[in-house]
Amino acid sequence: MSGPNAPAVQDNAVVDLPTGSPVGSSPVADELADRFHAAGHRLYLVGGSVRDALLGRLSGDLDFTTDARPPQILALLKGWAEAIWDTGIAFGTVGASKHGQTVEITTFRADSYDGVSRNPEVTFGDSIEGDLVRRDFTANAMAYDLVARRLIDPTGGRRALRERVLDTPATPQESFSDDPLRMLRAARFASQLGFTVAPRVREAMAAMAGELGRITAERVQVELSKLLTGAHPRAGVELMVDAKLADVVLPELPAMKLEIDEHHQHKDVYTHSLTVLDQAIDLEEGPEPDLVLRLAALLHDIGKPATRRFEEGGGVSFHHHEVVGAKMVRKRLRALKYSKDVTEDVAQLVYLHLRFHGYGGGEWTDSAVRRYVTDAEHLLPRLHKLVRADCTTRNRRKANALQRTYDDLERRIERIAAEEDLKRVRPDLDGNEIMRLLGLPPGPLVGRAWKFLKELRLDRGPLDHDEAVAELLAWARAEGVEPPAE
Repeated sequence: MSGPNAPAVQDNAVVDLPTGSPVGSSPVADELADRFHAAGHRLYLVGGSVRDALLGRLSGDLDFTTDARPPQILALLKGWAEAIWDTGIAFGTVGASKHGQTVEITTFRADSYDGVSRNPEVTFGDSIEGDLVRRDFTANAMAYDLVARRLIDPTGGRRALRERVLDTPATPQESFSDDPLRMLRAARFASQLGFTVAPRVREAMAAMAGELGRITAERVQVELSKLLTGAHPRAGVELMVDAKLADVVLPELPAMKLEIDEHHQHKDVYTHSLTVLDQAIDLEEGPEPDLVLRLAALLHDIGKPATRRFEEGGGVSFHHHEVVGAKMVRKRLRALKYSKDVTEDVAQLVYLHLRFHGYGGGEWTDSAVRRYVTDAEHLLPRLHKLVRADCTTRNRRKANALQRTYDDLERRIERIAAEEDLKRVRPDLDGNEIMRLLGLPPGPLVGRAWKFLKELRLDRGPLDHDEAVAELLAWARAEGVEPPAE
């Protein structure tokens, strides 16, 4: 990202760590530096922590590297840290917390990789320069000597920050062969930082994209989620698609680039989906990005390629693409090891995103409005945002009409919700009363009776008790169930 809105690289942000940077507002860095120095070890702030300090966006989590080996790190942290964890100690990393800050300290690394599974053969190094040149990008290959108060930048990281460019310390081919996930990290950093990638990096990504196939789904999912929740997700997605990474990790995305001919015109589904993503982000509320909404916005038309039909007269249809799309979303997100909650929420939003278009001129019955709310459940606020974001027409009259119609639907939802408890639509009789009235033990028949009463509640709104009992008894007799005599 460049121009007047790009954050300036703060040349003194690291040099003035004790007093002039976010790190300097906490005693953690100085206390650690003094502790390691007294024991005869070197300690450096490193990687993303240095990069973010130079960009003026340092977080509370700090990354350090040292010549001390893991057992020595543990000994130095003991008695100082409020909590210590060693889950990454096999890779030379020890974590700790102090004064509300989280730190990770890693021994200098000189890893090599087997080139098949990307399993590192952990080898500890002896120099900060050797550690830095093995890192993913030059912008992340800087360290700050906390004792000598000097920046160590052997690969031109500060220049990369000024130019907003992602490049690799070694050749991109070497870097990506070591860890193919770095290609996806490039797209993630494009989203988070607004950086572009160097031409040689882009070329290597396109040539080596297939190597992502040897990365575990869990690691891919983490990077994809960070990309989508970044400040510029569209840039990250476009890089992922243009560099062929999406062909491997999310092939349904480039598949939305449908060919359009002059006789069968329709929206470019891929570009439309990126616009919906942008517009959904504009509607987000609160300080945190909404991963579920962003996934749903990006994938809401995922079913269109599979359902496209050319009609006589030049028309194009995508009948039931929301149904097909919901199934495709479930399959892909499960393959990427997303949680069940995220997977089901995104799939349900994709399934429901067209429902509003049956509203027409507002002729839905109150029953239809209740079903819309009930089917959306906790997703209703997100569904509102997704439906509004899905309007990308350049015809302002049409766009304004759609927004007014949805305004009307929201007002109707508010009115009915004020009269009824729409968030908790339940049958007017609970399961215990159904069993008592019908003389039934727990079982499938009770469930069917409960479902009948819920459907009745959705159609007609709340019923008084006597009316609900009468409807239940009539249903039971029609089902061949004879209620016990009173």
